[in-house]
Amino acid sequence: MSQSTVIRILIVDDYLIVRQGLAAIIEQEGDMSVIGQAEDGVEAIKLFRQEQPDVTLMDLRMPQMGGVEAITTICAEFAKAKIIVLTTYDGDEDIYQGLRAGAKGYLLKDLKPNELRTAIRGVYNGQQYIPPNVGAKLVQRMTNPELSDRELEVLRLIAQGMSNLEISAALCISESTVKTHINRILSKLNVKDRTQAAIVALKRGIVNL
Repeated sequence: MSQSTVIRILIVDDYLIVRQGLAAIIEQEGDMSVIGQAEDGVEAIKLFRQEQPDVTLMDLRMPQMGGVEAITTICAEFAKAKIIVLTTYDGDEDIYQGLRAGAKGYLLKDLKPNELRTAIRGVYNGQQYIPPNVGAKLVQRMTNPELSDRELEVLRLIAQGMSNLEISAALCISESTVKTHINRILSKLNVKDRTQAAIVALKRGIVNL
């Protein structure tokens, strides 16, 4: 096989053992080669600019800069970038944000090696790779009511354990306005109280602690 037909791959993950494991799987294939590894989004952008890989495997949550921000930055600069999210997070909001940022595929880390190789080859050849379980959650996300930016701010503070009074002070809005936002949040998330709202938001990936 000629060098020109080898798929050049960049691996981005904050855990060294994960990067090494992925590299070992990839390097078993004659048509694939790992050309770089990054431990966060900042390093990923730098390496992408230097190497311009054919396919990038990108984790979502990393120190300094997460995957969504890195994907957004890379895709804004390189319109033909082919990025696959590879993560442990399967919340519908995580999936939605990753694909909206420009990723061409979304994989969970409990996948089998053969599926990883299939996804890499598919995305390299211009296809999207979204497994059925991921696709189902994406459809669910698309049918859920959208939270406003202010509602997201309030929800993040709820998840941090803040009271209405503390949220009011933090956002410089009245306590009655905070209560209005919370009522709308509860309705949109289809939950009964702020504790359930925080649990659902964390599970779906709407907020991160």
